[in-house]
Amino acid sequence: MRIAIALLSLWVFPLAVQAEEWPGWLGPRRDGSSAEKVAPWKAAPKILWKQPVGEGHSSPIVADGKVYLHTRAPGQQAELIEAFDALKGDRMWKVDYPINNFKSPFGNGPRGTPTAANGKLYAFGITGVLTCIDAAEGKLSWKVDTLDENKGKNLFFGASCSPLIEGKLAIVNVGAKGASIVAYDAATGKSVWKSLDDPASYSSPIATGSGDGRQVIFLTGSNLVGLSPSDGKAIWKHPFRDLLSESSTTPTIAETILFGSSITIGGTGLRFSGNNMPANVKKEWTNGDLTCYFSTPVAVGKHFFMVTGTKPPALKTTATLRCVEAETGKELWKRPDVGTYHASLLRLADNRLLLLEEKGHLALIEADTKEYRELARAKICGNTWAHPALANGRLYVRDNKELVCVQFGE
Repeated sequence: MRIAIALLSLWVFPLAVQAEEWPGWLGPRRDGSSAEKVAPWKAAPKILWKQPVGEGHSSPIVADGKVYLHTRAPGQQAELIEAFDALKGDRMWKVDYPINNFKSPFGNGPRGTPTAANGKLYAFGITGVLTCIDAAEGKLSWKVDTLDENKGKNLFFGASCSPLIEGKLAIVNVGAKGASIVAYDAATGKSVWKSLDDPASYSSPIATGSGDGRQVIFLTGSNLVGLSPSDGKAIWKHPFRDLLSESSTTPTIAETILFGSSITIGGTGLRFSGNNMPANVKKEWTNGDLTCYFSTPVAVGKHFFMVTGTKPPALKTTATLRCVEAETGKELWKRPDVGTYHASLLRLADNRLLLLEEKGHLALIEADTKEYRELARAKICGNTWAHPALANGRLYVRDNKELVCVQFGE
């Protein structure tokens, strides 16, 4: 009996190790990677539950057994944050708050994805309102209109930064003069530091390094820039301005190359060494074809897998999946027509990739550097521009109408 129990524990334990939640933009490491694996499926993955949702392109996140989603409150001049039971789909609570009037092409709902940390939920709305909510009870802790406070101007398509929680700070790209990037006290909502004069972009930041070399990296409307999280001091800058002011992609790191991209000027690879970024980064290469729009690449070893858009002006827009050498920026292969503007990528523990195409088709593919190799495919949702969340063997996707929970395996 004891032998049977021991064997059972060996079988169960690896599954527990692989399972993890998805507490913010691009997951627990903010790089689109998961510690879980997904086996190729023969029959389409099971839809566990669906819930109708309001307007928006914000991605779902998963923490403490709940799925959180940020949307426009239907029929109101307000935004709505909802919590659902991650397994059953039941709504557990909702919080709404009024926003200033805002209209834009391609939707009026929030685009930035919330972040769950330390029992709180932080969300940045389309009009620049930063909120903190008690995640257990669904009560508003504090709210700051960052554009009003800093005399900033909203972007044409609306504020889109996903908050970065760094220690005791909530950091967002506001885009005001003297307050391009602002760090707020995560407990109180009071501003701690403000940095730069750059206009805002639609991009979200990452953090890298450790100790004194820790940095937060932003793609603003003017620069790729590394800042000290303690005081906001700029450590390095690399000019990077999109001609249409539509930079949206989160900076991505593959070993010693930092990749930044935009829709009109293509992509660039910046060299750094070791765990920490130096004061002066070196531009290693540029490639005008690597025009990522609002899909963030994933890194697999020394390669980037990315979805690029069509450089304007063009008679037809299309999204293309590409495999690119991180060291050189050289394209190794491409697969066109994965969407009109967008498709999302997620890297699994075995370095396979999940590709969620714009029309709602999910593909499991090998991260092969020689050719596109698809292992499984299924239609799981309607049209979507939101990145999915993978947690505990389930994929959470929001399309134009619903939040969908997809179960892998039995």
